Parts: sequence; C-alpha cells; structure tokens
Amino acid sequence: MTVSYIGSISSPMLQSILGMRSQLDNLQRQLGSGVKSTTYAGLGTNRGIALSLHAQQSALSSYDSTIKIVGVRLAAAQQILTGADSAVNTVKQAANSGQFQIDRTGQTQDQKTAYAQLDQLLSSLNTQVGNRYLFSGTATDQPAVADTNTIVNGDGIRAGLKQIMSERNQADLGADGLGRLTLTNPTATSVAVSEDAVSPFGLKIGAVNSTLSNATVTGPSAPPASVGIDFSANPNAGEQITIGFTLPDGTTQNLTMMATATSPAGRNQFLIGATPDETATNLKNALAASVVQIGATSLTAASAVRASKDFFNTDSTHPPQRVDGPPFDTATALKDGTAADTVTWYLGEAGSAPARSTAAAEIDPSLSISYGLRANEDGLRNAIQSIAVFAAASFSVGDPNAQDAYSALTTRVTQALNGGPGQQKISDIETDLARAQTASKSAQSRHQQTSNMLTDMLHNIEGVSQDEVGVRILSLQTSLQASLQTTAMLSQLSLVNFLGK
Repeated sequence: MTVSYIGSISSPMLQSILGMRSQLDNLQRQLGSGVKSTTYAGLGTNRGIALSLHAQQSALSSYDSTIKIVGVRLAAAQQILTGADSAVNTVKQAANSGQFQIDRTGQTQDQKTAYAQLDQLLSSLNTQVGNRYLFSGTATDQPAVADTNTIVNGDGIRAGLKQIMSERNQADLGADGLGRLTLTNPTATSVAVSEDAVSPFGLKIGAVNSTLSNATVTGPSAPPASVGIDFSANPNAGEQITIGFTLPDGTTQNLTMMATATSPAGRNQFLIGATPDETATNLKNALAASVVQIGATSLTAASAVRASKDFFNTDSTHPPQRVDGPPFDTATALKDGTAADTVTWYLGEAGSAPARSTAAAEIDPSLSISYGLRANEDGLRNAIQSIAVFAAASFSVGDPNAQDAYSALTTRVTQALNGGPGQQKISDIETDLARAQTASKSAQSRHQQTSNMLTDMLHNIEGVSQDEVGVRILSLQTSLQASLQTTAMLSQLSLVNFLGK
C-alpha cells in the first residue's frame, strides 16, 4: 500500500515541475520583452482596454503623419509668398527710382528688373511639392501659370499682354490722339467738346467748372457726353474753365484752361482774341493740344493698366477682355478673348469657392485646416498684373511725352502694388497659412501629450516591473530547484531501500 503511494507521487510532482518551468520561461520572456504577454488574450480582462488605447495611438500617429505632410507644403508655400513679397518691394523701388533712360528696346533698366522679378515670381508659383502643384487650386496635377514669355508676348497665335495693351491703347487714343473726343466750333463763337460714341474707351467727360465771364457753359449732357462753351464777348485774362475726365483705369484728371492776353499762350492756356470768334477758335485749338498731351501721357498709362486688368482679372466665368476690332481706333466695344486667340495666364482650377477650401486636412478628431492656394487670388494677381504691365510697356526715344508717360505709369504701378483698403494682399494669404501652421503645431503638441498619457496607461496594462519579475524569477528558481532535488531523491528510493528502512 505504501509502495503504491510512493510510486504514484511522481506524476503530480512532475506536473508541478513542468508548471514551474513554464512560469519561469514566461517570466524570462517578460524580463526580456518588458511586456506581460505577446497576445491580447494574455492580458485577461484588460485586453479590451488595451485594444482601445492602441487604436487611439494609431489614430494620433495618422494625424501626425498628415500634419507632417501638410507642414512641408505650408512651409514651401510660405517661402514662395515671402519671395512674392520681395518681388513686389523690389519692383516698387525700381518704379520709384525716378530714372528714365531708355535703351534701343524702348525700356529702362528698371523695367528689365521688373521683368526678371515677374519671371521669378511666375516660376515659383509653379512649384511642386511631391507631385502636387501648390498654387493650382484643386488641379494639383497641372501647373498654375503659363511661362513669362508667353504671357507677355503671346505665342504667335494667341495674343499676349503686349498685344492686348497695344489694341487697347489704339482704342483709347483714337486715330487723332484726342482720347476719343471731338472738338468743334459749332458756331463761330462756341466750342464743343464731345465723346465720339458710347463706349468704354477714351476720356469720359465729368464735371465742368467755369469762371469765364461772357461765356455760357452747358453740359455735360447724357452719354455720349458733351460740353459747350459759347462766348458772347471775350473773357478776362486769368479766368478759366476746368473739365474733369475719367480715365480707363478709373482714375480722374482735371484739365484747366486759362485765358491769357500774352502771346504765345503757354501750356493749358488759350489766347484771348480780338473777337469772341477768334477766342473760341483759340480755345478749341488749345484744348486739342492739351488733350493730345493727356492722351500721350496719363491716358496712355491708364490704358495700359486697364488692359492688364482685362487680361489678368479672369476666372472660369470671366474670360479675358480685348478690343472688338480691328479697326481698333474706332472700336466701341470689348469682346471675350478665347482660348484660341488669347493667352490664358492662369492654368489651375478657377472655381468660385474660396481658394483656401481647395485643400483641407484633418489634423485632429475635431479639427481640420484649409490651406488651398490659387495663383489668381487677388493679392497675387494684383502683384503679377502690376509688375507685368510695367515690364511690358515700351516708350519711344523721340517722343517728347515719353518721360511723362513713364512717370504716369510708374505712379499707377506703385499705387497698385501698395494695395488699397479692403484689397487682399500677399501678406493676408501668408496670415491665413500661418494660422493653419499654428493650428497644426498646437494639435501636434496635444497629440504628444495624449500619446504620452496613453503610453503610460498601456504600460500599466501590458508592461511589467523588471524588479518584480526578477524577484519572482529568483523565487521560482529556488522552488524549482527544491522540487528537482526532491524528485531526484525520490527517484533513488527502491523497494529494498524502503523495506530496509
């Protein structure tokens, strides 16, 4: 009976030894890996919590990857916009230099500087980050703008900016350079200044003020506007009449003609004749000379600015505008430029939605940022348009009005580059992107804090204490060694030895 007990005791002891060996292996694995189990099943009731925490960490990692990708794009876009700001400042300084010395091409060195800045700006707007064009709106697979030469000079089939400016200049000046005005003597003692037609071209007559005695001033009448001056007798020296004009770019200019008894009459003066008839004729001729001078200077500059606006200020529903001709000097309307006859400077997506909405990224479970860009946004378009018109204009060496025309153009270019109240500037776009960058960095910081917290929670569930595991291993090794020694002693016990005892 006793021998049977001794023989059967080896089986449960063996199972105990094997169990301790398995525990020891598991503890050694924990010591090496730092985790309780290589499977979620080994975590027991905490496995569901661990799965949830890992899912949250994975989501944060995905958001951070998005932030990293978007961050590269935003950094590149900010660098381009900084360069655009620099180009604007460089051209403003060039336009304000006051130097007028044209070469055989009919341009100043400052205009050539403007062309170089325009080329650099347009090239930068075609920057790709990865395989994505940054300034093309949703059309990220195609360049944002055409090349500088094509925009300015056309391609031989389609008209570029220079041709649009030339056609508009002809339409605004008219064949006689009078800005589409007609000056006549309807009667021997009267002068009439009239717009030649109802059209968007030339000088538009505005308010008229007169201190001329012995003269009746009428008008301006309904479009086409007309002003009449009728002398019943001669005016006195020093008396004057002022006619206001609106130019094609929306600016205004007053022309004041003063009566004088000194011959020859000076600029913007008319000689008082021996009779009202002579005075009327002198006023008409003096007006004609002054209007031609306006046409050759400020009207020419305003015409160029308006042409550049009609060429650049376009979108999917507003095609470029050009003079409906030829002939251009008698044209009375504009027409839509087409893709077949007019260069399209902006090649990206031109939808009506805000530019920023053309690209968005979710950077947090409850936060997304919008960072889309279009090269034809007002701030960028205004810079391109203003630099381009300065770079494209040309002047004649033999033209006595060339320097005044140049000055009128540079004044307008500078004002346009300064921007007006409520008008988007490049800095406004930079601010929008800076807000997106700030939001991304804040989200990334929150993600890091949350990730650290999740890591601590997971460590409490999945991790082990190295010291505790070490102690348990030593304890288990001691128990295992004692069990093995006991087993060894029992294995040496025989029936003879047992009966002998």
